[in-house]
Amino acid sequence: MQLSLDHIASPVGDILIVSDGDNLRALDFHDYAPRMHRLLRLHYGGYELTPGTAPRPLRHALEAYFDGELSDLASIAVTTGGTAFQRLIWSELRQIPPGTVTTYGSLAARIGRPTASRAVGMANGANPLNIVVPCHRVVGADSKLTGYGGGLHRKEWLLAHERRHSEG
Repeated sequence: MQLSLDHIASPVGDILIVSDGDNLRALDFHDYAPRMHRLLRLHYGGYELTPGTAPRPLRHALEAYFDGELSDLASIAVTTGGTAFQRLIWSELRQIPPGTVTTYGSLAARIGRPTASRAVGMANGANPLNIVVPCHRVVGADSKLTGYGGGLHRKEWLLAHERRHSEG
């Protein structure tokens, strides 16, 4: 599989963008590149990354998000590997409004599997599309921040950014 790799600067560090020319395939932080490569291998098997420029609408939507236009992320076309269950969870994550959070248990209940909170957590952790598939909006049952593939400091920043720009 031939994919292109681009990067943009953001307030929380450089972001790596992997696309197939039309759709986003992976998005991660530069210091989490090994995680991104592990997920690409897991979801796609063999792949080749070549330097390139991500599609303009994708770059624009990410830049707009960091400028406070949170709804622009919904316009990003994504294609992911993963199991049917993982893709279901990732789709549900995109339904969580910016500036709000949910728990793993609530997400499991939303999909009709109330006892599957651990499986939801595992799918959340295998998300290859940080920010765009907003796994940072999921917190522990006690409302505390839990693990995040980009580091808890980024999760905290992203949630504060969204709350700030979601307030009317």
